[in-house]
Amino acid sequence: MKKMNKAAGILAAGFFINMCIGILYAWSVFKQSLVEQGWSNADASMPYTVATICFALSLLVAGNLQDRMGPRKVLILGTVMVGLGMIVSSFADSPMTLLLSFGVVTGCGIGFGYACLAPAAMKWFHPSKKGLVNGLIAAGFGLAAVYLAPLTSMLINTYGIQTSFLILGVGILVIAVPLALTINNPPADYTPETPAGYVAKSGAANADMGWREMMKTPQFYSLWLMYALASSAGLMIIGNITSIAINQSDLTQVAFLVVVLAIFNSGGRVAAGILSDKIGGIKTLMIAFIMQGINMMMFATYQTEFTLMVGAAVAGVGYGTLLAVFPSITADYYGLKNYGGNYGVLYTAWGVSGFIGPVVAATAVDMTGNYVMAYTICAAMLAVAVVLSFVTKPVGVIAAKKATA
Repeated sequence: MKKMNKAAGILAAGFFINMCIGILYAWSVFKQSLVEQGWSNADASMPYTVATICFALSLLVAGNLQDRMGPRKVLILGTVMVGLGMIVSSFADSPMTLLLSFGVVTGCGIGFGYACLAPAAMKWFHPSKKGLVNGLIAAGFGLAAVYLAPLTSMLINTYGIQTSFLILGVGILVIAVPLALTINNPPADYTPETPAGYVAKSGAANADMGWREMMKTPQFYSLWLMYALASSAGLMIIGNITSIAINQSDLTQVAFLVVVLAIFNSGGRVAAGILSDKIGGIKTLMIAFIMQGINMMMFATYQTEFTLMVGAAVAGVGYGTLLAVFPSITADYYGLKNYGGNYGVLYTAWGVSGFIGPVVAATAVDMTGNYVMAYTICAAMLAVAVVLSFVTKPVGVIAAKKATA
């Protein structure tokens, strides 16, 4: 019972740390305030862009570090960097200073923190709970958008942008760093309790692989492409939902769609995690790809408040599924020992999608004045992802066939 309480504590701590370091989701509010103060749109957007790049790259580094050192030291470093980056941002008086403080320091800190939470939590739970654990951890990051955007707006309206950076930075240090001190891997002799009635599935990884071995398997490239293509489609909608709504409808107040996306994005992570534990990760992804593909083909017809809400909700669930299921598949296929480094390499697909999604949207609008072409391209990308999900088999299954051939 004591070990189960420890496992639940690790999971809860990871969830709330992600709710803190999800500060990236508050940037749209900071950006608006900076533009109102006279900054150009490009200068106000660049810290977020740099933070996203640093997030993806630092996760690759931090994943390998936590595999070797354990999660606690890397996680403490990450949460401290996020908080200090925000505090230093409160003194920024130029675009370059803010780019370095928020973009580089806070962005890298988010990557260092995010890289440690799922692998630590998964090791405390039975392998049959990987999806649920990943879903809950990832949901914390997604839910940050629900409270951080209105909180940041209120702080800026009350205290100004500089003081808001300072308050949020101190809050992260006060909340996230103590929680990081509670995160560690289980003892070497720890064995999580097997759920009643559990039957092991075939196709699980027979041995822990490092990232070099992982990249020698065809499954890695299939997973990478699925992740990049589906994430590009999801990020295209997420990054442009308000512009899409204004372009396709007579609505003027569309900020509520951002909240709808955030809620269903987070809920989708938990639901998809649970579903993947029951039917498998690849089947769960296939369902998400098909659902999102149909949504893309229909999106141009969404012209009312209700249909736009439905479209945003489906897009949120589809995107959230990726962030919950791909970590679980990585652990299933390649083991937990080197999970941090392995998922860091796979996560580069998300980093690439962060460029593809916005470019697809911007190109479509510049060429046609609407998003129809973007929907078509995204639907085609998701169709490729569906095909890949049909042909991708677990690493263990392929190895077993070769051994018996």
